Amino acid sequence: MAQTSYPREKIQILFLENISEAAARNFRVQGYTQVTRLSKALSEDELVEAVKNVHILGIRSKTQITARVLQAAKKLQAIGCFCIGVNQVDLDAARQMGIVVFNAPYSNTRSVAELVIGASIMLIRRIPDKNKAAHDGIWMKEASRSFELRGKTLGIIGYGNIGSQVSVLAEALGMRVLFYDIETKLPLGNAVDGKSLKEVLAKSDVVTLHVPETAQTKNLIGKAQLKFCKKGAILINFARGEVVDLDALRKEILSGQIGGAAVDVFPWEPEKNGDRFETPLQDLPNVILTPHIGGSTEEAQANIGEDVSQKMLQYLERGVTLGSHTVPALALPPQEGSHRILHIHANQPGVMSAINTQLSKNQINILGQYLKTNPAIGYVVLDVDKRLSAQAQTLLKEVKGTIKVRVLY
Repeated sequence: MAQTSYPREKIQILFLENISEAAARNFRVQGYTQVTRLSKALSEDELVEAVKNVHILGIRSKTQITARVLQAAKKLQAIGCFCIGVNQVDLDAARQMGIVVFNAPYSNTRSVAELVIGASIMLIRRIPDKNKAAHDGIWMKEASRSFELRGKTLGIIGYGNIGSQVSVLAEALGMRVLFYDIETKLPLGNAVDGKSLKEVLAKSDVVTLHVPETAQTKNLIGKAQLKFCKKGAILINFARGEVVDLDALRKEILSGQIGGAAVDVFPWEPEKNGDRFETPLQDLPNVILTPHIGGSTEEAQANIGEDVSQKMLQYLERGVTLGSHTVPALALPPQEGSHRILHIHANQPGVMSAINTQLSKNQINILGQYLKTNPAIGYVVLDVDKRLSAQAQTLLKEVKGTIKVRVLY
């Protein structure tokens, strides 16, 4: 791998929230020795101080990267979200500053899917109630209201990476699968695309949610939707905390309309282990509450650490931005006998013309050039004559609309 222009041993890397050692190891193996791992998230004020000299930042779901934090991070090149989502990062601010943001949308899919199936079995057999009774010294051996999953209908709301994996596992257990997604999705196996949310809720014995947190999904399942459900249906939310109206769910569990629930995500979650936690769903029959651990297996964390760290290394070493949520995705081969310059700019007319004019009038030969844009940002990778790369970098900084210029190697 080519040596970057900036010495690897001087690049500062900060990993928060107990990110897998696999990620830190990948950087150290490549010669990046300044790797700091912290076990907790940091507050905004703490982050403002911590990121001042950081080039690479790794976070999970609890760390909030605000515009204020990004403004303090003058040297920051990339943020790795070692989780599925990126909603904890101010993406607009990162985009405007030319900071690349990566995540791991697939790495913990299996862990979540397995837990959904496990929760489905526990709830449809009413194991939480029997477990509590046994701990309380009460023998509750009965078959009443206890069922098999085989032959039942699983309704999946959100048929993306996790929803489709749940679909496959459910069919292997003999379930019928009905799903609803706002986008057209190719069904796997014998799954059937439901025509509406109402139809899926009305026909399903177990409903599992796998949607992102957006304005459209807030309280997606509220009082009206819970009334659409089959009487005694099971509801599982391992998606996002704002998706379900928990007060409405409590009422429907107590009324018997909903037969049980497994909830792993909440509108408000404690900052650290041991903190006090409260939810309307506590002390209810046949309810499983877990502390946002859907993807928290050792295998998933190792896979996420591997995935995101490799994306960030590819960006540091080659300028590859595949999987980025801010800078346009671009992959490119190395160019022999050249220096590589990364140019991130506002996507506005005339920038490419200005880049080429600046270089050509100064007799700087472009050996390779790659461009990718999104509505806000343009990303250009230029391979130029080694002897003239420093001059080229200076000239490119003067181009109107420039956000960030870096000599990669």
